[in-house]
Amino acid sequence: MTQDINNSAPQEQFEESVSLENNLNTESIPAGKDFSEMSLKDLIQHFQDILERGDQQEMYKYADTLKATFYKTLKKEKITSGLIIPISEDKETRDEAEDSGDESEDTVVSNNPFAELERGFKELYNRYKAERTNFLQILERQKEENLRMKNEIIEELKQLLERQEDLQHTFPTFRELQNRWKAVGPVPQANSKDLWDTYQFLIEKFYDFVKINNELRDLDLKKNMELKAELCEKAEQLIDETNVVIAFRKLQKYHEEWRELGPVPKEQREEIWNRFKLATSNINKRQQDHFEGLKLDQKKNLEQKTELCEKAELIASQRGEDKDWNALSKEMEALQEEWKGIGFASKKDNQRIYDRFRAACDEFYNAKREFYSNFKRVMQDNLDKKISLCEQAESLKDSQDWKKATDQLISLQKKWKEIGPVARKQSDMVWKRFRAACDHFFDNKAKFFSTVEESYEDNLKKKMELIEEINQFRPEAKTTDNLEALKDFQNRWNEVGYVPLKDKERVQAAYRHAIDSKFSDIRSSENETKLIRFRKHIKELQSSPKGDRGIKVERDKLLIKFRQLEQDIALWENNMGFFAKSKNADSIISDIEKKILRAKEEMVQLEEKIKLIDKQYEL
Repeated sequence: MTQDINNSAPQEQFEESVSLENNLNTESIPAGKDFSEMSLKDLIQHFQDILERGDQQEMYKYADTLKATFYKTLKKEKITSGLIIPISEDKETRDEAEDSGDESEDTVVSNNPFAELERGFKELYNRYKAERTNFLQILERQKEENLRMKNEIIEELKQLLERQEDLQHTFPTFRELQNRWKAVGPVPQANSKDLWDTYQFLIEKFYDFVKINNELRDLDLKKNMELKAELCEKAEQLIDETNVVIAFRKLQKYHEEWRELGPVPKEQREEIWNRFKLATSNINKRQQDHFEGLKLDQKKNLEQKTELCEKAELIASQRGEDKDWNALSKEMEALQEEWKGIGFASKKDNQRIYDRFRAACDEFYNAKREFYSNFKRVMQDNLDKKISLCEQAESLKDSQDWKKATDQLISLQKKWKEIGPVARKQSDMVWKRFRAACDHFFDNKAKFFSTVEESYEDNLKKKMELIEEINQFRPEAKTTDNLEALKDFQNRWNEVGYVPLKDKERVQAAYRHAIDSKFSDIRSSENETKLIRFRKHIKELQSSPKGDRGIKVERDKLLIKFRQLEQDIALWENNMGFFAKSKNADSIISDIEKKILRAKEEMVQLEEKIKLIDKQYEL
């Protein structure tokens, strides 16, 4: 298109607008990618994918960020695996080391398993540097070639101005030179302005010296007007573009096309320029609003992530043996899932807040690993102790020194109770082994003393008579009298020796039924009082800082105690009836029966407490 030398004022406005558009703060445009959560292999694969695509703009945009992230992640992985022992260093030294990948400030352990990954990344980065250097060299050579071609066009324009030919010959040549000028790409920055000024001067001079006829000039101005109107329509349509960044980039291209077009009729210059300028202003305002909104979103994201950091730090700071690692792990995992659903914070804050959250998570999981490592050592130590008891019991199982072996086995059983738990998959195995040795001995002992069971018949008769007396008992009006009667029946029952093994369960059940039938009110009153106190304790626990976690810990303690009593009763009942008939043996059996009775009553109370918690708090 032709250029109008009288279009100076709008042209100055155009130059100023273009300058403003080129000086927009591009720092506010987001990078669009976050590599901080990628593994070393993922970073290498991503870098390789970028290189294979061959997009120089994409390479330049992400290469250095990938490099910094890779060496930062590499250093963390080395420290975690113990390959690097960190020493004190100031922040500036650390930053330089992370940017360069240098590990001179750390003590490095040999046999580095990350060496191949690091070598692979260096090869990719060196390849990028080589390709970048080659690209820039080619680009500079192309700009030099463009400069040469545009200088040739300027020389041809000068020669065209010196010709004395008519319009029919000069104007097509002039138009062809303009088209060639537009087709040539950019030139070195240092030559750009002078070259453009010279070109514009010659264009304007052409219109001064060439006597173009009015009809052709009007057609040219009209064509320029049509093209600029099309650019206005395109710019106005950008307001509907959902991606403001794409809209902004397209607008820059439209400005470049506007700049290359010639003048329009004088009476329409202001109108068409104002229309284009208005569309430009609307797009610029929309972009500004977009990034202002983006800043608000990033601020909100930072606040949400800060809150998650505080929660993670609180979880990581909890200490104590009663710590429920599984529950806390689920809480931490929930925080991590919530973190993934939150967008990025601002560029200056995003890495910092991520490092804070990662540090809290690492602190928690390191503490968890340490706890279970120590716990496994304790469990293994308990297993070793129980295996030792099994070996001792097995050495005694065939002994016929009944008194001495019995005392030793009872001592081993007491030691067994004092030893802590072992791994679940080994617990049954080692317990069955220990119990088998004990059962073997006491079975042999029972066979040996089977002849003494004749005396058990008298004890059976006494206990049956006592049961009948309890059944005939009529409770008094006073609770205290009934309580004394209950204690008397219990003492008399415990004073009677053991009965034949085949009748033991039957007579014991009859006794419990008689006691429960006559004294259930007294026992229920005592149990209800205890349950009232327990409810009060649970309510106080719920209102304490521990809350539901404290209640769950209380339930676990009750369950552990319940299971321990089950094991104790099984052990006591297994040993009942295997003692020699003697005054000392009768006393031991009586004590064991009392223990069993108390243990079973306590199990009933524990079961009621557990049911109370399950029903009220649905744990």
